[in-house]
Amino acid sequence: MGMRVSKVVLALVLAGCGDTSDGGGGESGMETEAAGSTSSSSTSGRDPGTSSGVVGSSSGETPATSTGSGGEADASSSGGVPSGCSARPLEPGEYLGQEVVVDGVTRNYNLYVPEGYDGSSATPLVLNFHGFGSNALQQSFFSEFNVDADERGVIVAYPEGTENSWNGGVCCGVAAEDDVDDIAFVRALVEAIEDTACVDPARVYATGMSNGGFMSHRIACEAADIITAVGPVAGALVLPVEECTPARPIPVIHFHGTEDTLVPYEGNAAGYPGVEASLQGWADRNGCEPVSTVTFEMDDVSCQTWDACDDEATVTLCTLEGFGHCWPGQPFCTVGESSETIRANTMMLDLFEQHALR
Repeated sequence: MGMRVSKVVLALVLAGCGDTSDGGGGESGMETEAAGSTSSSSTSGRDPGTSSGVVGSSSGETPATSTGSGGEADASSSGGVPSGCSARPLEPGEYLGQEVVVDGVTRNYNLYVPEGYDGSSATPLVLNFHGFGSNALQQSFFSEFNVDADERGVIVAYPEGTENSWNGGVCCGVAAEDDVDDIAFVRALVEAIEDTACVDPARVYATGMSNGGFMSHRIACEAADIITAVGPVAGALVLPVEECTPARPIPVIHFHGTEDTLVPYEGNAAGYPGVEASLQGWADRNGCEPVSTVTFEMDDVSCQTWDACDDEATVTLCTLEGFGHCWPGQPFCTVGESSETIRANTMMLDLFEQHALR
């Protein structure tokens, strides 16, 4: 565990996953990270209900966490101590195809427990959402987040969308068409993981690629009471602005390429706002100074930050000149040119480590 994923393996996993825009407005010009890919929810993996680390089938081995119609799971912890902080901790490693039941529907996720985890102290949790047409297993390879999880000592969850899609607002796929309550899923997911692992409920964060980036923005709007900060990649806020009413100022760091043809930097008529306008909106919600300042410049990357925000909830936009629909720090790209000038994982984790819920 913790070894950097082979670029050859990574390329094979994502082969044939080039994004396409339908352009016809049927899905608001949505993107496809891995068209025709299969879900990883049926992949064998460890059962987080045990600490033996035995690899076995994920079907039926892990007790599902059920929620009621309100989408909120029953709390099983008491006295403010996370119920997952027990004398029988999970072993480090990957736990694939885990289940949580939300409003009678079984949803899946993969869990990565970092090297060095022993269940003795409350640990940060990052939710990492895949793009449209992709899945949880591909997102772990694509973002290479497990490497950083080992280095920083964070648990990472990779949720599975409904038919490889998330209801991020105007996009995407079946999740948006059926108005799937993915915020209820997020709430149930966090509670289920807190019941399984020793998670610090004050340090739960979200990131995601493209449609997963849309989802990260929506989470910031609608679940800021349980999510501390977000780091979307290549996916702007596509909710109507009047529907984004976060419970508290929430720190945001966003990464976007100027040559992204699937989620254009300048926005489009399909309902995608311009990226800078989207981040300016977050600065306004967080009560930041109205004008940003440049806080990082290197080669093809420039980051601007809106500072002096309420509750120190800064907003940062990292713009990658000439960069396509990619995850910064990776040598390949779904569409367009990639950049390794910065590593998005490093920068968002630097931000996350500065913030905890009060």
